[in-house]
Amino acid sequence: MASLFSGRVLIQNNSDQDELDTEVELSRRLDNRLVLLFFGAGSCPQCQAFAPVLRDFFIRLTDEFYVLRAAQIALVYVSQDTTEEQQDLFLRDMPKKWLFLPFEDDLRRDLGRQFSVDQLPAVVVLKPSGDVLTCDAADEIRRLGPACFANWQEAAEVLDRSFLQPEDLDDPAPRSLTEPLRRRKYRVDWGVRGAHSRGGGGGGSDPGAEGGAGELF
Repeated sequence: MASLFSGRVLIQNNSDQDELDTEVELSRRLDNRLVLLFFGAGSCPQCQAFAPVLRDFFIRLTDEFYVLRAAQIALVYVSQDTTEEQQDLFLRDMPKKWLFLPFEDDLRRDLGRQFSVDQLPAVVVLKPSGDVLTCDAADEIRRLGPACFANWQEAAEVLDRSFLQPEDLDDPAPRSLTEPLRRRKYRVDWGVRGAHSRGGGGGGSDPGAEGGAGELF
């Protein structure tokens, strides 16, 4: 997963704005995790409305006040802001564990094209392998909250830190009765990577619905 940002710098959204600029640092923060790419902008009203929902979703999965152990999840804010001041203002009240790209990095725009993002807000969920689990999970996060993560974790086969799966089984037993259904729901075409459809995965937001997505400018 760290390969997506190879040669780039990610910044942690804390007071020191710590930079992750080595392969080791990127791997430590991104590997064997579900990575959420949050495409948003401070000037987008729909993004402003969705941001507190996503913030609460992330905190409830990673803050020790809510969980004994932080979930294996990372979030990278891919700013579509028009100025650095807008980006900084938008991130001011967001979790300190969020990561973001420097404003001057053109990868902010390139990722939008790579993952076919054409409206804001959008949350692309990536497997540890880098394959897309769902093209836009914004609506799913609104509806289900932190419960989404368990579905994604099973579908993506994220390796839990507390155990290792048997290596001598060609077809290990499902970890739950619903696992085959979840894996089928989030199945991706392994032969195609980088060409994504807005109709797949967790489903895009309905522009006509409350809190719907705005067009990407």
